[in-house]
Amino acid sequence: MARKLDKIDRKILQELQQDASQPLEALSQKVGASKTPVWNRIRKMRESGIIKDTIAILDPDKLGLSTCFFVFIRTSAHEKSWQDKFLAAVRSRDEVLEAHRLAGDVDYILKIRVADARAYDAFYQSLISEVAIFEVTSTMSMEEIKNTTALPISGD
Repeated sequence: MARKLDKIDRKILQELQQDASQPLEALSQKVGASKTPVWNRIRKMRESGIIKDTIAILDPDKLGLSTCFFVFIRTSAHEKSWQDKFLAAVRSRDEVLEAHRLAGDVDYILKIRVADARAYDAFYQSLISEVAIFEVTSTMSMEEIKNTTALPISGD
């Protein structure tokens, strides 16, 4: 069950989603509360799991990972042993940024980041050598229009 957030909690979360490294004093001023209550709210949101992690978001282009592929996977195998093997293979690969099981014609979608098409092919060959897959369709992103980790938490 989701914890009830008040207006100050939401302001804190919105600010932290923009810059979690900002000093507590600056954050307190932005949300209109003193430092100790803001710190206590953050601590409680960490303890309750609302705030999962504090991380650095890296620029993939500057790290040589400028190519993003979306990989659509259909399988004819739906038994638990296949799924366990597939999930282990996907989770073990650093190239996979996101993986989702879907409803509809496609069973899974992966978002991966690699240097180029050759690196994608190496990823693909490695994956299909480890797990039998019925059908794989890949689409390369030509332009990233929006990418955010910020959740829409405004409102009462």
